[in-house]
Amino acid sequence: MNESPLLQCTDVRKAFPVPDAEELLVLEGMNLELREGQIVGLLGRSGSGKSTLLRLIAGLAEPSGGRIIYMGQQVSGPAPGIAMVFQSFALFPWLTVFENVALGLEAQRLPRAEIRKRSLAAIDLIGLDGFESAYPRELSGGMRQRVGFARALVVHPNILLMDEPFSALDVLTAETLRTDFLDLWAEGRMPIKGVILVTHNIEEAVLMCDRILLFGSNPGRILSEIKVTLPQPRNRLEPNFREMVERIYVEMTARPKGAAPGARQERFPGLGIGSTLPRVSSNLLSGLMEAVAAAPFNGKADLPEIASDLQMEIDELFPVAETLQMLRFAEVEGGDIKLTEDALAFAHAELDERKRIFQRHLLTYVPLAAHIRRVLDERASHSARKSRFIDELEDFMNEEAADQSLRAVVSWARYAEAFAYDDEAAVFSLENPT
Repeated sequence: MNESPLLQCTDVRKAFPVPDAEELLVLEGMNLELREGQIVGLLGRSGSGKSTLLRLIAGLAEPSGGRIIYMGQQVSGPAPGIAMVFQSFALFPWLTVFENVALGLEAQRLPRAEIRKRSLAAIDLIGLDGFESAYPRELSGGMRQRVGFARALVVHPNILLMDEPFSALDVLTAETLRTDFLDLWAEGRMPIKGVILVTHNIEEAVLMCDRILLFGSNPGRILSEIKVTLPQPRNRLEPNFREMVERIYVEMTARPKGAAPGARQERFPGLGIGSTLPRVSSNLLSGLMEAVAAAPFNGKADLPEIASDLQMEIDELFPVAETLQMLRFAEVEGGDIKLTEDALAFAHAELDERKRIFQRHLLTYVPLAAHIRRVLDERASHSARKSRFIDELEDFMNEEAADQSLRAVVSWARYAEAFAYDDEAAVFSLENPT
């Protein structure tokens, strides 16, 4: 095995220009190494820059800073020997399975006999022998993703990049395709030397990867690295597997380094008016409070356990849990979620009382909501145009984030009957104040 890494990312940074602002920083200080024989997982929520990093590695975009070295050469464009499998199947619907797979080889202008030989071998390898003349519309989702794998493997890449390749599939199909992929990898039957897998599924990362890099957001960065030493094939039900899953949940909810134990500002992170708010519905917030308040959790739940019970992945669960924390309805730390007294009261209250509790927390702990309500209270008309608040927010964030934050506040305020919003007229008002 070659001692030199297949790939090295050193202090990689990526920023995008933003109108009326300096830039939108997506990735910063990104350091990553991939060696032969490894599957490295990039684990984190949507928006943490994982897919952006894959595009930089593949040479489909240029970094704003730092260096990406592939087999001793700096990546400065699409790199031969690096292939990608996408979340969406990305097949040409007018081409057959064979034609979709052969496309990459045709771009290399190989002899027709070689194209046919390698394409048929890739189709057979990935379990689609007999479907060469079928069109994508005739295939199930799992079979279409197998075509995506065959198309990536047919060019004999050294590195395979996988961008959430199983997330668009149903549970059983995804499990079958993961197992088949790992079997082929373990048997050395695929022409690849290393794999980078983007995922937001913790169990998938533990099941497949040798190393897992945990990503933080705003900007995307690596928070920590976890080595998975469990032998393959791995069993989700084994205690060591469950312990590894629990460890990752704990690390992803850990208190920032240097924070004082029990410090209130760390249990309940501060939130300024310029913070981008998550789009989490009041239904999800109510549902999670009800689930954690009920037996057997009775107010405190292990995140892996509640995620399993509710069939939610971290991309779905964490934003809800963290929004409850922002609203002072929960504490999230050490892989657990613990409801506050007000959250327990909310979970057991009737609808009108729930609205009163929610409104009190919304106007107390979300500065943007409190600011909007204060402006409406102070104006004789008790109304204000959306543009008035968008202009303020754009001093802190880009237009998209400002719009997202306002939409989040509107959703919560409507549930709490804190203020009203007319989307057609783009006007806030106290039409239905409480």
